[in-house]
Amino acid sequence: MRFGLFVPQGWRLDLVGIDPAKQWEVMKDFTLRAEAAEWESAWVYDHFHTVPAPTDEATHEAWTLMAALGASTSTIRLGQMCTAMSYRNPAYLAKVAATTDLITGGRIEMGIGGGWYEHEWRAYGYGFPSAGERLGRLDEGIQIMKQAWTTGTSTLDGKYYQVDGAISRPLPLQDGGIPIWVAGGGEKVTLKIAAKYAQYTNFDGTPEGFTAKSEILKKHCDTVGTDFDAIVRSANYNVAIGSTEAEVQQQLEKLKARLTPLIGEAAADASLDAYRGMPAVGTPEQIVENLSALAEKGLGYGIFYFPEAAYDTSGIELFEREVIPALR
Repeated sequence: MRFGLFVPQGWRLDLVGIDPAKQWEVMKDFTLRAEAAEWESAWVYDHFHTVPAPTDEATHEAWTLMAALGASTSTIRLGQMCTAMSYRNPAYLAKVAATTDLITGGRIEMGIGGGWYEHEWRAYGYGFPSAGERLGRLDEGIQIMKQAWTTGTSTLDGKYYQVDGAISRPLPLQDGGIPIWVAGGGEKVTLKIAAKYAQYTNFDGTPEGFTAKSEILKKHCDTVGTDFDAIVRSANYNVAIGSTEAEVQQQLEKLKARLTPLIGEAAADASLDAYRGMPAVGTPEQIVENLSALAEKGLGYGIFYFPEAAYDTSGIELFEREVIPALR
């Protein structure tokens, strides 16, 4: 299994209490630490408003961070999980990504999806198109990006996007363009888009969900004529780790305590549902057992989120000592 790590960037209220003037240093130092610890990749989210509710807390912009982290690091790969296609014109996005790939020396991953966070869509003036339109834009946008990265120009007279000889030079440094991760588990459309274009997918990481989505992805690959086995399947995991189950519970209580003043006790407690019973919550032995079973089902890449990362790296250190060596 391969391992990526989410950078605390504020979206999940994970920079609370840190002076905004110091938040960039926190994010940069965290990513440099991940690089030194030999994580394969570091990831950010592409969002503008915090979750689980919009607040006045900072959420740092994804592609600005890609460029800044790219210039500050030397070996770790950098991605977004995931860029919302409709937030930027795809020809422009292809240009931004290609430039950032040059800054990094060829270390960018393109996580891409249809987008879902209605509150920020409307607040930023994007409206909120139907799921069908958002996914139609995703399909057309990927076509434009792949053209731009392989030929240096893109032309498409699509339903949603029209570009005519848009020049995108220089090309990305990576042969064949920037790797595309199609994120989302929509069974009729999103997974079909992944089957057509993706080198990586990112969807439900629970045992039942991962198995079901994988089977559907394979059917789409068979239909469109692509190689299912050539696509690396990934999932995102929220982590609460401790040497004992009591320590795991303490980690969750600390998270709830940080969130409660911002979103209220009920919402803070509900947010823990994204952790309770999930594969990367438990002692190292429990997490290794859970992820080993998923690896047997075809999970090739995990991207891990530690909610306390900006304040305390002891959980990450435990994960590095006892989980990664058992699974890498």
